Amino acid sequence: MLHEVSNIAAIWKLPLLLVCENNGFAMSARVENTVSQLDAAARANAYGFPGIEVDGMDALGVNEAARYAIERARRGEGPSLLLCRTYRYLGHHAGDPLNYRTKEEVDPWREKDPIERLGRVLADRGVMTKADQERVEQEEKEAVERALEFAQQSQDPDPATLMEDIYA
Repeated sequence: MLHEVSNIAAIWKLPLLLVCENNGFAMSARVENTVSQLDAAARANAYGFPGIEVDGMDALGVNEAARYAIERARRGEGPSLLLCRTYRYLGHHAGDPLNYRTKEEVDPWREKDPIERLGRVLADRGVMTKADQERVEQEEKEAVERALEFAQQSQDPDPATLMEDIYA
């Protein structure tokens, strides 16, 4: 699917930002054991558009790279691929035994947690205090809880609407 999208977006110079979050794993296997080309950003070159690799654990770095790609698209220069290198702390699913990595491997990545990292930057720049961050976090947790409660109390969709809004 990515090949077809990338190809047609390049041919038609579509204003498209493709974002790939590379967390280092494919289910329970390391990426280097499952793909022939580890430099996923280089794949974009095959289609004639830029592949931008960025530290996906750095929210401001991702924002800066995305802004560049979005402005490029708005100028009519076509698509870009943004490859965000991240790390998956938890398993692929609830029963994942995580026997393909060690706790010692995970710990350094936890130090780079993007939410905590951004919080430190905002505090250092005087944008938000720790109390402001805690307030926002609490507000967002409450919003998620309200959304979950709404979803759980909502009626199931009518099966007769299954084929609505599907185009081919």
